[in-house]
Amino acid sequence: MPIPARRSRLKWRRLIPVATAALMAVALTPAGVAEGAAGAAPKESRPVYSYDNAIREAVWVDTRTDADADGRTDRVAVDIVRPREPAQQGRKIPVIMDASPYYACCGRGNESQKKTYDADGNPVRFPLYYDNYFVPRGYAFVAVDLAGTNRSDGCVDVGGHSDVQSAKAVVDWLNGRGKAYTTRTGTERAKARWSTGNTGMIGKSYDGTVANGVAATGVEGLKTIVPIGAISSWYDYYFAQGAPLYDSGPEWLSDYVESPEARARCQAVQKRLVDEAPRNGDFTPLWAERDYVSDAGDVNASVFVVHGMQDLNVRAKHFGQWWDALAEAGVDRKIWLSQTGHVDPFDFRRADWVRTLHRWFDHELLGYDNGIDREPMADIERAPDQWSTDKVWPPRSTDATTLRPGKGSAPGVGTLSLKRAAPGATETFTDDPKLSESDWAAAIDTSTPSKAGFTTQPLTRDLRLSGSSAVTVTATPSTSTAHLSAVLVDLGPDTIRDYTASGEGITTLANRTCWGPSTAGDSSCFKETSARTANVDYTVFSRGWADLGTYADAGKGRPLTPGKRYTITLDLHASDHVVPAGHRLALIVGGTDAGLIDPPASTPTLAVDLSRTAAELPVVGGAKAFAGATAGSPAATARGARLDGVAEPRPVRPIPGATR
Repeated sequence: MPIPARRSRLKWRRLIPVATAALMAVALTPAGVAEGAAGAAPKESRPVYSYDNAIREAVWVDTRTDADADGRTDRVAVDIVRPREPAQQGRKIPVIMDASPYYACCGRGNESQKKTYDADGNPVRFPLYYDNYFVPRGYAFVAVDLAGTNRSDGCVDVGGHSDVQSAKAVVDWLNGRGKAYTTRTGTERAKARWSTGNTGMIGKSYDGTVANGVAATGVEGLKTIVPIGAISSWYDYYFAQGAPLYDSGPEWLSDYVESPEARARCQAVQKRLVDEAPRNGDFTPLWAERDYVSDAGDVNASVFVVHGMQDLNVRAKHFGQWWDALAEAGVDRKIWLSQTGHVDPFDFRRADWVRTLHRWFDHELLGYDNGIDREPMADIERAPDQWSTDKVWPPRSTDATTLRPGKGSAPGVGTLSLKRAAPGATETFTDDPKLSESDWAAAIDTSTPSKAGFTTQPLTRDLRLSGSSAVTVTATPSTSTAHLSAVLVDLGPDTIRDYTASGEGITTLANRTCWGPSTAGDSSCFKETSARTANVDYTVFSRGWADLGTYADAGKGRPLTPGKRYTITLDLHASDHVVPAGHRLALIVGGTDAGLIDPPASTPTLAVDLSRTAAELPVVGGAKAFAGATAGSPAATARGARLDGVAEPRPVRPIPGATR
């Protein structure tokens, strides 16, 4: 998306006055938490409660909707584990919630854990480590089965009202505004008298997406969300400006995650997901309902975003547009960006992640003044397991800088600079649906018929790009349909996480580490991981795609007139990448990016008007920094040999977060 002209600074809610904080600490703080000087407010929750003796229970919350049209409002299953002692002491506790469609069908985490129950239907295993680690520290953990999944009524509608209301209704119940029952069909009410109402939602992929959607409702009591590799607009999960990313739509995912009972009763919802999400890529009211970015102004919760910059499942556009919208709304934010693909931080930076998440929840849900609000906003992975920080992100000196392609010494091998190409300068390529961004980048210095490549001279200084980019292309197609791709490439040797390999940048090891106490049915011990790396000659670090037929309206495509010139702007995925001195920065424009978008109905040849084509990039230091990095640099020597990179992108099943 175009880079906002104004960037909001991180804002933190003013903490309650000291006197009130002291009273709150007496009323709500678990005994035995860490404290500073005598009488000082607590800084950290400690594991003082019994996990083995914790209360494990299930309730069914009334969502106040009837998605499956059976004549009664749907109830969603809510499995709860909470320490027993606070209620006995008259203390209330906050809640960490993960609302997911995957607890029964597919599992959660690197080891695909599912919920388990005893003979009476009481919860035994809660997937992941949130329960083991946080329950002894005075939190409740709540695992919600989205409507239509596992033990819940209703239907899966893939990010729509039913999905979001599944979790929102639970937040309402925790705050005394909703109804819950002790059984799925009974009349005995269940009350959350043990809850302060303060709720933090967390989850990877689909789970984090639901957290985004609930936050966008502005529901009272939701204090923070931690979306990990999460979707911010479901249209952008299935399409890129009209270009389809998968050969199926949301009805396939709905059918995949629903319980067998829900599949039988939810045919009307399934039909709507087909009829109102046409494969032509038009932005319909169904997609508008699932666009959380447009409602970012309603978000009251703080947001701790985590995303892999090489995530080719939930692509990095999702965090970029969400982050920018939250910034404009003045929402409290923090961010971690890794070099991985679709991977949880528990599996690429485990100890630091658990420590940071602990402090985040202590601050946001318990109100502890532990200093996390005064620390850098962003953690960025620069190389495998090597991290840097930024006080704000993107850095304040980041400025939209317009770079322009120019003619080179051979067809398709051009230049990239601040200078506009001469009128009439063109480059031509023919879409080859068998080739990907890896093929284009490997042959960047060679004339090939399938792409147009443009490179800077070798840089004399490091050049950092931080944020979202956009590329405006003016092209003349030879057919009535055409798809376009634009990618940014760092040309130079490096060691990076191998994000296209199995594991998407990690290798799972045999040894385990433990994160809290365990029971016979719920272990806190998980397999360790290490970085899976690759030595490369180039790195594709940002990409974007579009159907040229959406040139006039990003939400509606139309047939092209062969031989007519069209101009379109492609939104590139957000990233934070440093192109080191001695490397070159490249922009490649091509057709179908194999494995990542589907091809058009025809095989077009496109003539790109270079004088009307430009890339708007978020350069730290702006045009002055770019000019300094390219001034006096030696001329690049074209090489005929192919460059080595990671393997070409593997086609991804349209399942956000269920499998790798």
